[in-house]
Amino acid sequence: MTHHVIVNPGGREVAVPAGTLLSSAVRQAGTEMNLPCGGQGRCGRCKVRVEAGQVQHKGEGRLSAEERAEGYVLACQTAVLSDMRVFVPPQEAIERHLPSDKTAAERPTLPVECDWRSTPWVRQFALTIEPPSLADNTTDLERLKRELARQHGLSELTANLPVLRRLAATLRQSAAEGQPWQVTAVLEMGSWERPGHDALPRLVDLRAGDCTGRTCGVAIDIGTTSNVIYLADLASGQFIDSAATYNGQISCGEDVISRILYARKEGGLEHLQRLVVETINGLLRQLAERNSLDLNDIYVATVAGNPTMIHLFLGLDPAFIRLEPYIPTANFPPPVLARELGLAINPEATVDCLPGVGAYVGADITAGVLSSGMFKTDKLTLFIDVGTNGEMVLGNSDWLISCACSAGPAFEGAGVQCGMRATVGAIDEVWVNASTYEPTYHVIGEVKPRGICGSGMISLLAELFLTGVVDKSGHLNRALAPRVRLGEHGPEYVVAWAKETEGQPDRPASTGQRDIVLTEVDISNLIRAKGAVYAGFSVLTSSVGIDLADVEEVLIGGGFGKHIDIEKAIQIGLLPDMPWERFRYLGNTSVLGAFTALLCREMRQELVNAARKMTYLELSADNRFMEQFTSALFLPHTDTTVFPSVMRLLEHRPAPGKVA
Repeated sequence: MTHHVIVNPGGREVAVPAGTLLSSAVRQAGTEMNLPCGGQGRCGRCKVRVEAGQVQHKGEGRLSAEERAEGYVLACQTAVLSDMRVFVPPQEAIERHLPSDKTAAERPTLPVECDWRSTPWVRQFALTIEPPSLADNTTDLERLKRELARQHGLSELTANLPVLRRLAATLRQSAAEGQPWQVTAVLEMGSWERPGHDALPRLVDLRAGDCTGRTCGVAIDIGTTSNVIYLADLASGQFIDSAATYNGQISCGEDVISRILYARKEGGLEHLQRLVVETINGLLRQLAERNSLDLNDIYVATVAGNPTMIHLFLGLDPAFIRLEPYIPTANFPPPVLARELGLAINPEATVDCLPGVGAYVGADITAGVLSSGMFKTDKLTLFIDVGTNGEMVLGNSDWLISCACSAGPAFEGAGVQCGMRATVGAIDEVWVNASTYEPTYHVIGEVKPRGICGSGMISLLAELFLTGVVDKSGHLNRALAPRVRLGEHGPEYVVAWAKETEGQPDRPASTGQRDIVLTEVDISNLIRAKGAVYAGFSVLTSSVGIDLADVEEVLIGGGFGKHIDIEKAIQIGLLPDMPWERFRYLGNTSVLGAFTALLCREMRQELVNAARKMTYLELSADNRFMEQFTSALFLPHTDTTVFPSVMRLLEHRPAPGKVA
């Protein structure tokens, strides 16, 4: 049986089979619907109001009694049972708080010495070709090869069918315009799969006339949260520009597990692949417009990302990454052509997805090992990238061992009642008065707060713990009213009263402004997230027989990592308690590693070498991880001797009020 669903605002109508989820019906009607948890009913972000019709509820756990009374349902948990009319509130805007493109952070230089001119990936060759005649009936392809050999010393090449199909017309185009047979051949030089070995040049493009000019490439970081592109001139080895935005897949899941589950839905994998390609193409068009660039002049793309993101980009089924024994389709995916993926660059351009190591340690981490210089250092180094997953590598130039743990989306603002991404309106720093327990906070954009982001939650949790508002188990001191109170989801600390805040665009109109709070449930999620990360590098060090104290340098990569306050992260037990000078922020090491591989053939091979020698430790198969994780589920840790600086602070704090 088919039912008609009218979606407001807009009045769009769609016919769907009985039992179709409202989230699917809304999207089929052309209205975007955010599903940060991948449609599992965990995040509560897909609230819609049923104005007429019958539905079947699978779950309503994230709805308040007031919202249920007003007819709100979770679209991902509600099936259509009749003709109906539904209202979709404005979805949470996906904004990015980026530094200016002119900042040094957005204008990278290669982290290693490299002579890109000696072994470029792509070269252009201007040719004047003798036209065929009855006396010289050599084929067009052989004629092109002959002149490449005579004029430039290149005797052989390969070409794909789409280029061959244009060959005859392109050779004759300049002659038709009254000019000699002049063309520009664009050749890809050497092998991507075996960078250290010789391979026949490949004819990527052939253009009429002398069109030698810019040959460009792009380095792409496909992050779970955001996508970043660096544009480079392959001839000069110079960075040109960068662009970044949120990954369009966010609407289908905030973390990799949510997206893997979404990919199992009918058409889900294709939808996710299309979303990320559309996101990247949008950034490519921005770069082309800003730099007066023809997208066909981009001949190479190197791509980094975690294994799930690479699978979704290539359209590979990621299901078995999630299922024991956690096997990706490929850690070293072969290069593909841009036209196979729908990328808006030269259709014959090579798209090189950099190699990964295991199910949850991918090209973003191997690229980080390259760009950080960890692959060549003598120091015992710990490299960590904290986000929805906590990936880490321990070692030096002689050996490398890696692992990953699921930190969950809490640090990205998901799964937290008032959590949000680090955009305008997010509280990103908090200070709590040790005598009055009153908070002071900073808001991104210097506006009224709308929520609290990951760095703000780390800051707030540390302050609450040090002032005694939260005990080591994560329980709030309910004697400290009015800031601590009993809310709908249990005890909570009020960071900002409703009158201080800005209205929430994704909330029902009747609720308007709301108090911004941190609940005990939120605190529990944060403690589990920090506990997983700390347990990860604890197991990593113990597996090779060393102590965390032996680590000489801690490198922090990733977009979220650069916002972490080292002092606060140590105070909650997210980072090990060691001198601050051992920590170093690196920013987005993933895109910088892809940029390095784009410009330097030698470094592309070093990245392969690092991936091949890196041991991958599967934490789910290691009993030590659960033991360490359990020990880390306290603030800062059950073993207080490993956090001496935090213990000294606690010794001097004033006694808090009595717990009710």
